[in-house]
Amino acid sequence: MASIIERKKKDGKSSFMAQIVIKRDGKIAHRENKTFPNRREAVSWGKLRKDQLSDPATLTDATRTDPTLAGVIDRYINESKRLGRTKLQVLNTLKGFDLAAKRCSQIRSEHLVALARHLAETRDRSTVSNYMLFLSGVFTIARPAWGYSLDQMAMKDALAVASKLELTGRSNRRDRRPTVDEMNRLMAFFCGRKADSLPMAHVTAFAMYSTRRQAEITRLRWPDLDEAHSRILVRDMKDPGGAAGNDVYVDLPPEALRIVRAMPRVAEEIFPFNSETVSWMFREACKVVGINTKDTPDEKRLKFHDLRHEGVSRLFEMSMTIPQVAVVSGHRSWQNLQRYSHLRATGDKWANWEWLGKIAPILG
Repeated sequence: MASIIERKKKDGKSSFMAQIVIKRDGKIAHRENKTFPNRREAVSWGKLRKDQLSDPATLTDATRTDPTLAGVIDRYINESKRLGRTKLQVLNTLKGFDLAAKRCSQIRSEHLVALARHLAETRDRSTVSNYMLFLSGVFTIARPAWGYSLDQMAMKDALAVASKLELTGRSNRRDRRPTVDEMNRLMAFFCGRKADSLPMAHVTAFAMYSTRRQAEITRLRWPDLDEAHSRILVRDMKDPGGAAGNDVYVDLPPEALRIVRAMPRVAEEIFPFNSETVSWMFREACKVVGINTKDTPDEKRLKFHDLRHEGVSRLFEMSMTIPQVAVVSGHRSWQNLQRYSHLRATGDKWANWEWLGKIAPILG
């Protein structure tokens, strides 16, 4: 039997996707899916198609030189040496859409635009952009590397149309910054926990002072620390061209280096913790101390990534120039830092912050 997956649309109605996966020697040999408005039709098609594919000749014909898009995505994943966690998750998710069941030769620009429309029903424009760009990478490889008839021009046309229709685009800029009072409440909560728990006080303060992203923090390694020059190598830094292999040295502000020095060397990583756990603990702490409530609108909620925004803002308020800030934040394009141009040199509101001394005392 085919697997039947129910999906809820924005209007509350359901659609039902019948998904067929055939394995040979423990590996996926063929994958197909099709979506229907009701479960009965999905079950009926799944049974009929499963019976058809039980004929070896039919299966061979289906998988020879014109595989489904899902099959091409599988090969792309299997042969890519380094895929970021987000890209891998997106590609696997795309295999569950109707388009993935089409043969390469059948896919045209209107099908790709339809995919973008479908994604936009439940995702914001920046997320749709990521999905489409990650999929375009598969189109770039498929024909020249494997001889599959995926049309790169169809993808380029679809990207242009999706942009014109505003299905894709940049995410709305967040301007949420933590207040000193909010950070004091978080630090008091984190420091009041068991001594053997994840040192979120150190991670949170480091995120703000260093301007590092959540996932980057948990990848920082002791061997990559250049303590003499107060800098560190950030591996797989986020970049529009792909994070894998994008290793960049960034400067560490004095406060960030103090926190690094306060960390015990128990593993190769300086902060040997799970990135998702860090995110979850920060969200829960914001609820416990009353910063975020169930009634707080999204734009007003404090998120871990807002610590990076605070850190970059702080550097500008300390009279640093765009080039000076860029070597800390890791921004390759100074244009991305123009959003901070309205900030004035007001000084460092975190100067003599008591919690820095508590978690990272200066040793004589």
